[in-house]
Amino acid sequence: MHARRTPIPALAGVTLSAALIAVLVACSSTNQHAASRPPSPTPPAAPSLSAPAPVTLPGLHNVVAYHDNFYSGGVPESPAAFDTLKSLGIKTVISVDGAIPDVQSAKSRGIRYIHLPIGYNGFDDTRRLELARATRDALNDGPVYIHCHHGKHRSAAAAAAAVTALGYMSAEDAIARMKVSGTAPNYTGLYACVASTTALDLATLNSVPANFPSVSEPADFVQAMIDLDEMLEHLTQIKNANWKTPREHPDLVPAAEAGRLADTLRFLAESNRVKREPHGFAQALLDDAAEAQQLEHAIIANADAAALDTQLKLVAASCKDCHVKYRD
Repeated sequence: MHARRTPIPALAGVTLSAALIAVLVACSSTNQHAASRPPSPTPPAAPSLSAPAPVTLPGLHNVVAYHDNFYSGGVPESPAAFDTLKSLGIKTVISVDGAIPDVQSAKSRGIRYIHLPIGYNGFDDTRRLELARATRDALNDGPVYIHCHHGKHRSAAAAAAAVTALGYMSAEDAIARMKVSGTAPNYTGLYACVASTTALDLATLNSVPANFPSVSEPADFVQAMIDLDEMLEHLTQIKNANWKTPREHPDLVPAAEAGRLADTLRFLAESNRVKREPHGFAQALLDDAAEAQQLEHAIIANADAAALDTQLKLVAASCKDCHVKYRD
């Protein structure tokens, strides 16, 4: 007997069917795996220019738009904050805070840092021009985020001055955005800087040197310590004037002076000089800064004189303890 042979076409059909089944099974398995994977997180939405209040994004607080792709807010304090900046497409971060910025975290995400610190009492014409030029040039590369520490006062004023100088917004409208950010009325110097800003002509703007630093090093250490003593003396004068601007010293704004003290202490804590000092010195300066910041907040909140007197004593005691322990 001869074995019955399956015709070649039939074998081909069986092979083809098996292959088709294998492909379908593989596709089904792939689809099942895809279905089991969680969906990619949706990137956070940036606030609009018409938003009536600040927004909070992962790692970022008090974010307010001042122009298309130009946002003011608080300092990025964590990896999540820099991830948020990247997801928003931010290409440049401008810091107007005194503390040294986290350049490496930004750089690892393809973000450039520019460091142009300003004070709570305002800023001069040179810094105003630099902020305008830095903002314009950075916006040519992509979205920009400008920050101070809280994102309420200095970064709001810097952003407002920049958009006014660039002709993107009137000073009145820019000041309205500052109020959205929560800039306290106590910071009269910041409001005055924006109110006095006018649109720049192209020649003036282009004349500003554009080699902006990623880190502005702290001032001379000894001079900074002298400045701290002066700030404490100013706060004592303000206290003696019942926490108002002293008549004989009209340039002193109570909240601004407390904020300047906190900012200088934070700045010093990040300086190379302090990093070479005994362990604990930097933290002591940060503790002093925290006490000064509490005084700033209390002044803004219109705390009563007794509470402000008590907080100033805590600031002075903290600074004295630090000096006794770590002085040369």
